[in-house]
Amino acid sequence: MPRLYSERFATFVVWGTLVGVAFFSIYPTANWLAELRGNPYHLFFAWELRFPFVQEFIWFYLSLYLLFTLPPFFLTSDEMKRLAKKLITATCLAGLVFVAMPARLGFARVVPPDSPYREIFLAMFAIDKPFNLVPSLHVVYSTAIIVAIAERLGKTGGIVLFGWLALVLVSTILVRQHHLLDVFTGLALALIMHLYWERRNKHA
Repeated sequence: MPRLYSERFATFVVWGTLVGVAFFSIYPTANWLAELRGNPYHLFFAWELRFPFVQEFIWFYLSLYLLFTLPPFFLTSDEMKRLAKKLITATCLAGLVFVAMPARLGFARVVPPDSPYREIFLAMFAIDKPFNLVPSLHVVYSTAIIVAIAERLGKTGGIVLFGWLALVLVSTILVRQHHLLDVFTGLALALIMHLYWERRNKHA
């Protein structure tokens, strides 16, 4: 058992690093290019701007980073490699869309007055510019990870995981980081990547 988990964690570190390289190469570059380019697209409905700002949902939003730690506990090394390939491919495709069709966040960004929310939102806004929206990589990553893990759990575990996913998806809107189109396209991209790489594995 220790040897099994040491192999899994080694795979997790190597392929997790590759996912990180893809993300940190593409996402900031696309944000920078979008900021330089004028006239970004406004890909949302006016009525979406009436959605409330709920600062407490930042905890569900940030729970993506907890999701990142789960794969080695539930997936085999081969499954983690496929998950990483899904995330890397999705990141590359999303990056192309970000550059070709930069969008602008319609929500006014709100900085809550009280700690710890003030510090959390200030840090998030300093890192994440309001351009890389469609598709939401936050949605892509959380969906891809949960779908991969849910297949290894029973019905109850799957319900818990997909309930968690629903809260993450809603949080992207209620903390004013994304719009509905961003969420739906992120879901679609994650599911397409899942189907593509799983089908490819079956025919390998």
